[in-house]
Amino acid sequence: MDMLLGKIGWGAIPKEPIVIVTAIIMALGAIAVLSGITYFKKWGYLWKEWATSVDHKKIGIMYILVSVIMLLRGFADAFMMRLQLFLASNGNPGYLHPDHYDQIFTAHGVIMIFFVAMGLVVGLMNVIVPLQIGARDVAFPLLNQFSFWAFAGSAGLIMVSLVLGEFAATGWLAYPPLSGIQYSPGVGVDYWIWALQISGLGTLLTGVNFLVTIIKMRAPGMKLMDMPIFTWTALCTCVLIVATFPVLTATIAMLTLDRYFDFHFFTNDLGGSPMLYVNLIWTWGHPEVYILVLPAFGVYSEIVPTFSRKALFGYKTMVYATVAIAVLSLIVWLHHFFTMGAGANVNAFFGIMTMIIAIPTGVKIFSWLFTMYKGRITFTSPMLWTLGFLVTFGIGGLTGVLMAVPPADFLVHNSLFLIAHFHNVIIGGVVFGLFAAITFWWPKMFGWKLNEAWGKASFWFWFIGFYFAFMPLYILGFMGMTRRLNTYDNPEWTPYLAIAMVGAILVAIGILCFIMQVVVGFLQRNNNIDYTGDAWDGRTFEWATSSPAPFYNFAYIPDGEHIDRFWLDKENGVAYIKPEKYEDIHMPTNRAAGFVMAILITVLGFALIWHIWWLVFVSFAATIITLIRSSYTKKVDYYVPAAEVERIESERYAILEKHLKKD
Repeated sequence: MDMLLGKIGWGAIPKEPIVIVTAIIMALGAIAVLSGITYFKKWGYLWKEWATSVDHKKIGIMYILVSVIMLLRGFADAFMMRLQLFLASNGNPGYLHPDHYDQIFTAHGVIMIFFVAMGLVVGLMNVIVPLQIGARDVAFPLLNQFSFWAFAGSAGLIMVSLVLGEFAATGWLAYPPLSGIQYSPGVGVDYWIWALQISGLGTLLTGVNFLVTIIKMRAPGMKLMDMPIFTWTALCTCVLIVATFPVLTATIAMLTLDRYFDFHFFTNDLGGSPMLYVNLIWTWGHPEVYILVLPAFGVYSEIVPTFSRKALFGYKTMVYATVAIAVLSLIVWLHHFFTMGAGANVNAFFGIMTMIIAIPTGVKIFSWLFTMYKGRITFTSPMLWTLGFLVTFGIGGLTGVLMAVPPADFLVHNSLFLIAHFHNVIIGGVVFGLFAAITFWWPKMFGWKLNEAWGKASFWFWFIGFYFAFMPLYILGFMGMTRRLNTYDNPEWTPYLAIAMVGAILVAIGILCFIMQVVVGFLQRNNNIDYTGDAWDGRTFEWATSSPAPFYNFAYIPDGEHIDRFWLDKENGVAYIKPEKYEDIHMPTNRAAGFVMAILITVLGFALIWHIWWLVFVSFAATIITLIRSSYTKKVDYYVPAAEVERIESERYAILEKHLKKD
């Protein structure tokens, strides 16, 4: 049996009542979904149109769907931690076992960074970037398919760890020696390793894919300084991904060798050093913060001009600031461990660099403010998310500059002040931006708007809930409360933790409002143009497509030499300039190879976690065979006939003309 199932046994099934109930709910939900698909006979449709799709828009939508599901799981973990600290006052044990609590806070960090924020960022890049640069798809469509399913498969591993085995109890970055085999002999750290390795591989390939797409596939005549700011931020993000994710991969690979083969890269024995791990993981980890926030900055740069009815103030300055942030993000990682004995000179250098990186960020904020100045601002829900960002991220940035001063960092390091700062910039900067982007570009994906009233309600619950949840943590940090506590005996902390619990409840209501925003929007859906009909950005071809865009994006590749044409046509009330004739459009066909390889690699990761060595061999061999077979399979692309293109274009522009007359 050991040879067949490896380390899987009855002991691998968790005994915690909360986990058992959650597993039952998950199983019932899965059965309901699968039964619904079977009842409505949608298996063939899902396979042909989604699982094997290489359409960048559908892949982007699937990224967003998986990320929203993981958001629900990640927030549930956060809520459980808040509730534990609310109940565990004055030395009370609370309702969570300490080991279970440790697994929850590790899972929360991993899920929110890797499977929510990263997934939403990559999903939005997939949907929008090719449309903005006048491309019909990304450079490597099959690679894009593989990247998504690797991401989805690794998210699946995280979910499986909830009901089979355990997850890491080490913190989200799994510092050794705690993550070593001596102190974490179970499968929890192995789940962490292979989930991150597989998703990291997909992210790295996405970075390469979009880097090539932006550099090589822009519409003829579209220069780099013609690109929309969102595309610029995507370009810089991809450069950071390609530069730093190999570091993450190598670091986790060395930890794997330590655990599986008794190497000593990160031990105090036989020449290893835990500090080597800390340096390497933050060499990736701090640029990762900007990999997440730069695309959000790009989103704000699209939203502010649209709802201020003004062109973006200081386009070139925004580009230079974006590039400066990307470069400086690579040389600030050591501020994450000022207290670990690097020395005054090293701390001073990284403290100064951390302060300097605030300058280009401040430039961006002033650019958005000057864009709004004397503008005709419309307070739609995307604009509310943006205004909430300006306030919240500003506070987070100021606390970050404070922590960039090494003596001040010595005071608040490893306290809840640090937790409050991190969430201040990630929620206020990234999450607010991603909600704004989803609302803003939803019609571009589906052809109908989300409900505005529920969208505004979601914003206000999130915004107010955030301040209730995290402002008390700044105070608790100064009062000496460290992070990763699961109980405490200082009664002075109790009122602040109670306020934080109220904040978590408000954020939960905000998430429910977002779900209602989608449901009500769907029920009230109708054909409309969308927010982007009011765009004041002449540097994008995105507004030249319908909502949703056809699978071929553009009936003819736009002319980058006259990049403002579509914008000017819209301003003059012209819905459509018909070309002299339509031509056949060359498009890639859907293929299963990327999906199959990603699933096989996920199975390989599961087998390595549980030491099922025969399955390791089979899944690895099958992956290689699939790769070779797909490489030698004749690539079958197809042409969309010109008559079909003309029919689709006529239908979409009839809708556009109707709404232009109505407006």
